[in-house]
Amino acid sequence: MQLWLWWSSSIHVDAADDSLNPGETLNSFTALYSKSRKYYLDFNTIISGAELFTYLTIQSAYETAVVWEGNIEQSVDETDAVLSLTFSGVLKIESPSLKKPIILYSPPQPINNTVATLLDTGNFVLQHLHSNGTNTLLWQSFDYPTHTLIPTMKLGLNHKTGNRWLLFSHLTEGRATPGAFSLEWEPKGQELMIRRRGKVCWKSGKLRNNRFENIPEDAQGVLKYSIVSNEDEDTFSFTSTNENNTHFWSLSDTGRLYYNYEEGYVARADLCYGYNNTEGGCQRWQDIPKCRIPGDVFTKKSLRSNYENVTYETKENINHSDCEAACWSDCNCNGFTEFYADGTGCRFYQWNSSKDYIVDATVSGQDIYLLENKGNIIDHHHGRSNANFISFFID
Repeated sequence: MQLWLWWSSSIHVDAADDSLNPGETLNSFTALYSKSRKYYLDFNTIISGAELFTYLTIQSAYETAVVWEGNIEQSVDETDAVLSLTFSGVLKIESPSLKKPIILYSPPQPINNTVATLLDTGNFVLQHLHSNGTNTLLWQSFDYPTHTLIPTMKLGLNHKTGNRWLLFSHLTEGRATPGAFSLEWEPKGQELMIRRRGKVCWKSGKLRNNRFENIPEDAQGVLKYSIVSNEDEDTFSFTSTNENNTHFWSLSDTGRLYYNYEEGYVARADLCYGYNNTEGGCQRWQDIPKCRIPGDVFTKKSLRSNYENVTYETKENINHSDCEAACWSDCNCNGFTEFYADGTGCRFYQWNSSKDYIVDATVSGQDIYLLENKGNIIDHHHGRSNANFISFFID
C-alpha cells in the first residue's frame, strides 16, 4: 500500500465565525467552524506517492476525519486556493492552477444578500436572506455527497429536482477523484447496496426492528434510521443515539464501508467475488470465469519474482479494485500490484508454477496480491464480529 498522509494546510483561527458573507474569502490559512465547533471547513493537502492534492474539505473536529470534499475532480494549489462568495451570490473556488474557477453555485440572476454557513450538522449551506427575516436555501453540500455519510445526510432520490444522493469511493486513498464503488439507497427493495462500476456486489438486506440484516451490530448499534418515501423523495438517513459522538460511514477505494475512523466495518464489498452466498450481503454474479472457484481470493504477500510474463495497464484513472477485477476475469493472471506510487495503474503477473516466485517475509520483497484458494469460504459476519471472515485477507 502506498504511503500517504493527510495534513491540514490551514491555520485554524480562533474566531467563532461560521459564515462567509458577500465579498469575504477563505484561503489556505483560515477556516470556518460550525457554532459548536463540531465541524470545520478549510483547504487540506494530501501527500499521495510523490504528488500533492489539495481539496476544500469539511472535517469532523473530534476525529479529524474528512467527511466532504468540494473539488473532487480538480485539485488546487496548496497555498493559493481561495473560496469566495461574491456580491452577486456566486460561491466559487479559485486557484492559479485552474484555467477557470470551480463554481459551486451561481444564481440565474445576481443576488446581493447571501450568506454561506457551516452548520452544526456538517452541512455547508448557501442561503438568500430576505428583508422579512426568512431565508431561501440556494445550495448545500449535503446535495453533493462524496465518500462519507454523516448523521442527517441523505442517500436516495429527490423527485422534485431529479438529484440522486449517493456516496462514491475515492479513486485511491490519496486522490478524491470518484473511484469504482458507490453506496446507494434502493427504494423498491428498501435496502442499501454497494455497486462496483455499476454492478451490484453487496446488499444490506431488509430493515427489521431498526437493524439491517447484513450489517454487523457494532456498526449500527447506536444508530436510528430514517426512511422517507413520498412524492418529494425516496431517501435513507441516520442519526446517532449518542449526540456526544460523531458517527459516520466512509466508503474506501477498495470497497470497504467503514464506520467512524476505520473503527470497524459496515460492509466488505472487497470480499465479494461473485460466488459468495448472500448470508453476508455479497451478491452472486452470472459472469464468473469458469477458471475461478469458491475459495479463490487475493491475498497480499511479499514476493520476490523472476518478473517473467508481466503485463501492464498504465491508465491513471484505474485503481486497485479495477486491477483485481481485470486479473480475476483473466484466467492467465495469477496476481497483480498497483503500477504507480499513488495506487493507480496495474501490473499483472502470470506464473507457470510457484517456482517462478519466492514468498519471503524476512527479505524485503514487493507487495503483490496473489490469487490463492482458501477453501469454500462462507461469510459469517452477520450480526457478529468480523474477525472470522477477514482472517484470510491480510493487509
